Amino acid sequence: MELYELNLWMLIEGLKAGKFTPSEIFTSCKKRIDQCEENIHAFITRTDDNPQPGSNPDGIFSGIPTVLKDNLCTTGIRTTAASKILGNWKPPYDATAWKYLKDAGAVLMGKVNMDEFAMGNTCGNSAFGPTHNPNDISRVPGGSSGGSAAAVSAGYVPFSLGSDTGGSIRQPASFCGVYGLKPTYGMVSRYGLISYGSSLDQIGPFARTIRDLQLVMSVIARHDPMDSSCFREKNPDFTHHEDVSLKGKRVALVKEFQDFTLDAPISKAMNRTCSVLEAEGAVLTEVSLPVVARYAVACYYALAMSEAHTNLERYDGVRLGYTVKDAAGVKEMFEAVRSYGFGSEVKSRIIAGTCLTEPSRCDEYYVAATKVRTLIAQEFARAFGEADFILQPVTPSLPGKIGEVDEDEMKGYETDLYTLPVNLAGLPGLSFFTGYSGELPVGLQLIGPRWSDPALLDAGTVLERQLGSPRIANGGVK
Repeated sequence: MELYELNLWMLIEGLKAGKFTPSEIFTSCKKRIDQCEENIHAFITRTDDNPQPGSNPDGIFSGIPTVLKDNLCTTGIRTTAASKILGNWKPPYDATAWKYLKDAGAVLMGKVNMDEFAMGNTCGNSAFGPTHNPNDISRVPGGSSGGSAAAVSAGYVPFSLGSDTGGSIRQPASFCGVYGLKPTYGMVSRYGLISYGSSLDQIGPFARTIRDLQLVMSVIARHDPMDSSCFREKNPDFTHHEDVSLKGKRVALVKEFQDFTLDAPISKAMNRTCSVLEAEGAVLTEVSLPVVARYAVACYYALAMSEAHTNLERYDGVRLGYTVKDAAGVKEMFEAVRSYGFGSEVKSRIIAGTCLTEPSRCDEYYVAATKVRTLIAQEFARAFGEADFILQPVTPSLPGKIGEVDEDEMKGYETDLYTLPVNLAGLPGLSFFTGYSGELPVGLQLIGPRWSDPALLDAGTVLERQLGSPRIANGGVK
């Protein structure tokens, strides 16, 4: 077995035992990247020719390679958010999540592709071209954190970081066949994350085992005074428990979602997972989320577009990033910079947010959406009085072909409805592996109440034990 095939916890144990060195791990991962990157196109900026070493040789992740979604700031390393408007911007500071990993000894191999400013679900809305799914390079890896998921799936690195504003960790994890955790809002510091929707964004990890997710969370889930929304309690305990049980745990299906159409592989995965849960002693039940079903999608887009409009107004060609020198005046310069610098998806969301927050409409749309969001959070809180976890798909279908447009609007609505409400309510969501349909992995989602992240990963440990772990994707290499 090659070193790049080992999971994070295996690498840590092997280093402790002296079975191999950090240099050997780095070389193995770099060779794997060189072997597959032409097919996958996960990277925007590679740093493995000049690796960025961790700052602590005795840290838990000392010598362990990783990659970051390119909306996480890294001191002196190009950070683009997959947009032309940031040009070759090199931040003067690190995102806190990366600082914590670096302090633990992690080695940065590079910054990976994403949908521009995290706006998309294919990893195709990027100024640097699309990323390909390592399991089938004709298909999308999901978005917006597609590069982060693809890098772990293909064996470039044992874990990575992405961000989730409306499903951007969970969907790529499902499509690429890895585990992905969208933590509770405030569990991981957002300082240094280039904002899309500030009240919805959350940084989280990808890995090939639940134990690896727990290891990463044990490092990055810490209070940060630089983020006022970050929790202030004692650091949560993400210790791995082999003997964890689901006996007596109530796992709910959402009543309003039961009539939705699922493609056969997703439906089979749901049935199999329900059988596993019952065999493990869990009690299957049902919860009703009528407000979520009726209003969540509209509520989400009203809030996300409004926040995007506010967050992206800072990119004006004056303070940072791309600029023009031959504009006739300030107005013409702003128009030229933003017309060239932003892609079409980002422009459409900025325009929508501008309309939604226009003074004559603000109360009708944005303010109303904030009130509906409160109702959605309250509805979830009531549901978790009746259940410990909620089980549902991440998407109703497997990943589509790159460049393929899904004409089924209802499927798009259902996909949003499975992921967006978790962000609106600030809940943790775990995308977990269930098996394969042909060469394509199939993932589902387990959702918990706020701050239940350790218990959610414990539940994932049981599911992984029964459903199995993913293999390294072939990355288009025959």
